[in-house]
Amino acid sequence: MAKRRNSAGETSLEPLLAAKEIVICCGSGGVGKTTTAAAAAAMAAANLGGKVLVITVDPARRLANALGLERFGNVETQVPPQLFTDAGVEPRGELWAAMLDTKQSWDELVRSHAPDAATRDAILANPLYENITGRFVQSHDYIAMERLYEIHASGRYDLIVVDTPPTRNAIDFLEAPDRMADFFSSRLLRWLTVPARSRVFTFASKPFYTAADRILGSQFLQDIAEFFLLFQTMYDGFVERAQAVTRTLSDTRTTFVVVSTLEASPVREADYFIEALRERKFPLGAVVLNKALPGWFLDRGSTGAAKLLCSEATPLAEAVTAAAPAVGEPAQVARVLSEVGESFLNFQVVAKREAEQRGELSVHADVVATVPYADHDITDLAGLLELGESLWR
Repeated sequence: MAKRRNSAGETSLEPLLAAKEIVICCGSGGVGKTTTAAAAAAMAAANLGGKVLVITVDPARRLANALGLERFGNVETQVPPQLFTDAGVEPRGELWAAMLDTKQSWDELVRSHAPDAATRDAILANPLYENITGRFVQSHDYIAMERLYEIHASGRYDLIVVDTPPTRNAIDFLEAPDRMADFFSSRLLRWLTVPARSRVFTFASKPFYTAADRILGSQFLQDIAEFFLLFQTMYDGFVERAQAVTRTLSDTRTTFVVVSTLEASPVREADYFIEALRERKFPLGAVVLNKALPGWFLDRGSTGAAKLLCSEATPLAEAVTAAAPAVGEPAQVARVLSEVGESFLNFQVVAKREAEQRGELSVHADVVATVPYADHDITDLAGLLELGESLWR
């Protein structure tokens, strides 16, 4: 049986964020992953100091709203220090935010990896470039990893917190560098570039191109071939960076945080991703459980009080109405007291189940942090810092 790593009950992300340079937050949709990433980054900037960046590769724009920013994009934007002051906090460091712009990032990548200015300009001017880089299956995921690597290698930030797409897409995010490298050496790419590489090639000489020519036209095939032939000149740079990105993900300075609620489907997704990280030998630093019931539901004294409300509702109601007649008739008060007690006991059953699930998840991570239900939406930095206190305790 696996030894429980979290036997000491570590519940704070503070030591983890203090020790790491990259924290990658993953989880299924709707579990509060984006908010958790932003809250963790805000707390790190407020308490640990240095320059902290939170970057989202999820196309949704929720992060801007949560940080109190109108908008931000591929270029990092500092969260105004005044927002911390307005929230009653004097930050020790700086908080910055960015959201991946796929097109702009690809342009920068081409400029970096193209072997010469002529090839660079030819790729950027190719009519297929925008469509392919915008719609290619691995385009968004790969460029996200490139962007993360570039920012980390620049040394501009002491800590980078990454908000990834929902879990199944996050696996693509992790595998994108290797898949992109594989594509550059694939048989498909060799087929696509044959018309541009071979001076003696004719479309009629190969059945595949004969059929494609009838459907797409010779010029379109030629354009595709020329584009990918130009693109292939960047092969060495892509493969080198893909390998560097993979090394970064496995580095001791990087850690993963799996975010989930304790509902059945998100927990299954969390288990799936934890196993995926284990298989790839990527470090899991913490599990964050959002929207959990408060711990006092498991308090024995509270249990006794709830049972007493159920079993002694009538005499308790009579005592209450005698002391405060304005509360209503004794029978009505008795029903209310009984319902309150019963509801508490029902919630307690759920809390016990959540505690067992927390115990099961603690086998995998050094830290299991729990965030209680919030009674309001988080729309600004003050709300993020309030949520962050649960991660920091």
